[in-house]
Amino acid sequence: MSTKPQAARSGAPRIVVAFGTRPEASKMAPVVHALLRDPRLEPRIVVTGQHREQLDRMLEVFELTPDVDLALMRPGATLADAFGRTVAAAAEALRAEAPDYVLVHGDTLSTVAVALAAFFEGVPVAHVEAGLRSFDLREPFPEEANRRLTDVVTDLDLPPTPLAREHLLGEGKTGERMVVTGNTAVDAVRWAVRRAVLPAHVPTDRPLVALTMHRRENLPVLGGLAAAVAAAARAHPDHVFVYPMHRNPAVRSAVVPVLEGLPNVVLDDDWDYLAMLALVRTARLVITDSGGLQEEGAALGTPVAVLRNVTERPEGVTAGTLRLLGNDPARVEAGLLALLDDPAALAAMRAATNPYGDGHAGERVVAGVAWRLGLGERPADWVPGAGAGQSGAGAGDAAASKPHRVPGSA
Repeated sequence: MSTKPQAARSGAPRIVVAFGTRPEASKMAPVVHALLRDPRLEPRIVVTGQHREQLDRMLEVFELTPDVDLALMRPGATLADAFGRTVAAAAEALRAEAPDYVLVHGDTLSTVAVALAAFFEGVPVAHVEAGLRSFDLREPFPEEANRRLTDVVTDLDLPPTPLAREHLLGEGKTGERMVVTGNTAVDAVRWAVRRAVLPAHVPTDRPLVALTMHRRENLPVLGGLAAAVAAAARAHPDHVFVYPMHRNPAVRSAVVPVLEGLPNVVLDDDWDYLAMLALVRTARLVITDSGGLQEEGAALGTPVAVLRNVTERPEGVTAGTLRLLGNDPARVEAGLLALLDDPAALAAMRAATNPYGDGHAGERVVAGVAWRLGLGERPADWVPGAGAGQSGAGAGDAAASKPHRVPGSA
């Protein structure tokens, strides 16, 4: 499944797929692969380098080779500085590439900066994973603003679920330029998990608990959250809590003093995508404040405890794959102990239906772009629980009108 830079396809519209972070790379990989299989379109990969080493490792996993690498990451750069550099560099790259369409994903700084650059250059933009909302600009910060701003300038919205579609319609977007695709994260997991292997130093003869904590809004309480995890680890000495830590020094300074030395806690540098998939697939429970792990846990049938007050992925809470614990340390400790002490609850979460996708989202994204370019029919909207390619009126009813929020956290 090679994706080395391709020779120009004579007369084919040029599609720039732009991203800059590790999660974007994994979620856009199925789109790139689908584009390469479609002779009607010429894909070009432009990366910003917002994440450097992590991005490069993910590109290798998915056999992606950028056509343009802007290499914009600067240590210690502020959000404003990074945003300004990315808009200017992306605009210059788009002028050189002369694309017919630009695809961006999700809610990163690269997403909104490239979308705005394309808008300024007069190039239509499609937003993969459009319509996710927490309805709180502080949680997650700055991602909630990034995704909302991106959706202002799009020509085509590609919401992953019916609920995300309802959010966009509620903001005045038109359903005539919208396709519900499912989430490309599910495509990526299904493609990559067969190669996923746990690192050799992780024990496999005891129940595993996967842990990640890194969100900006959780930094003020990260030490308390680590203490809640430590309490759960002490209460379950037969479990091994595995924490591949984020590189942010603020994260490590908060969690290492609390968790190091516990005999059943493994603290590691951050892992690559395949190792993390192996951990999530094997774990009895995932504890995380990540957005992507909520989808990946659901795709692999692993229960996920979410350390956030509100999630923009509430479909998993409704379906039963996620449990929203908030970020109050006392509440988190009680919630973790309750889950780990309740095998029936974990079994029910594991048996819940994945509400995020069916593994064909990348194909629907490409079909949607081809449709907007006049090269094909509008693809059918994805409906949770329906077979691939099946559709329903308006992509079905949303399961909930707003994201789930922990009571008392507003």
